[in-house]
Amino acid sequence: MSKIAIGKPVPDIELPATGDQTIKLSDFRGKPVILYFYPKASTPGCTQEGLDFTAAINKFRRQSAVILGASRDSIKAQENFKQKQGFPFDLLSDRDELLCKAFDVIQLKSMYGKQVLGIERSTFLIDEKGRLRKEWRKIKVKGHAEEVLQALKDLRSGTNS
Repeated sequence: MSKIAIGKPVPDIELPATGDQTIKLSDFRGKPVILYFYPKASTPGCTQEGLDFTAAINKFRRQSAVILGASRDSIKAQENFKQKQGFPFDLLSDRDELLCKAFDVIQLKSMYGKQVLGIERSTFLIDEKGRLRKEWRKIKVKGHAEEVLQALKDLRSGTNS
């Protein structure tokens, strides 16, 4: 599978999602998609990131955008995370790392002095035609949702096309 690249179509991988559904990115053609990857459900940074996207959900919806969160957590963990935090968007369970590998977010990280493979916090802006328009890697959560929203507005207004 080839790596993703700005301006190129993103892979159309089908995954289980919250709400007892199966989702693939092509389900949202005609709308921009914000796909964000986080390391682990119900951890402080991942919770804050989801809450920041939640706080701005109406602004994203005004831009006709769909937000999807993804991690390697089980669908049960994703359901619990979504319900507990009241996220108004779906979470994807990528247990087999198909989407993670396609977007190249599995990276060697240092955790408690050990080298482990884990998800590097990353976000991708996909346009209405399913093409990658912008990517953020090694994200710092604070201010990130607003940065993504601005990039989305720029894309929608044609200043970032």
